[in-house]
Amino acid sequence: MRSLTPASIRPPFARYAHGIEAPAGARLVVTSGQLGITPDDQIPDDPQDQAAICFGNITAILAEAGMGPADVIRINAFVTDRAHMAGYMAARDAWLADVAQPPASTLVIVSGFTRPEFKVEVEVTAAAV
Repeated sequence: MRSLTPASIRPPFARYAHGIEAPAGARLVVTSGQLGITPDDQIPDDPQDQAAICFGNITAILAEAGMGPADVIRINAFVTDRAHMAGYMAARDAWLADVAQPPASTLVIVSGFTRPEFKVEVEVTAAAV
């Protein structure tokens, strides 16, 4: 993977890349949006805890394809309030702590999800040769 961060534009605001180039022939994995709900249907109130569950689910999905966080080329995340951004970003940064090259990343504030207790949703695209 190659990080695309042109010197002619402002550097990223946080630990992400403006763009990532995947090599020709790479296998792609695209996840559905993951919500902060445990296998036994528990939903923590804290947005950071919800985000950590989302990333744990994504780790499991990627593992099914023989991939991990280092193979992620794009993160799309959604939170229901600006106040939830810091918790989401802390969980994201912890998940990427051992990743040398961070992926492209977008965070959007939305009006809500299917159930009001959900505060965070995360989906990723991963690529590996």
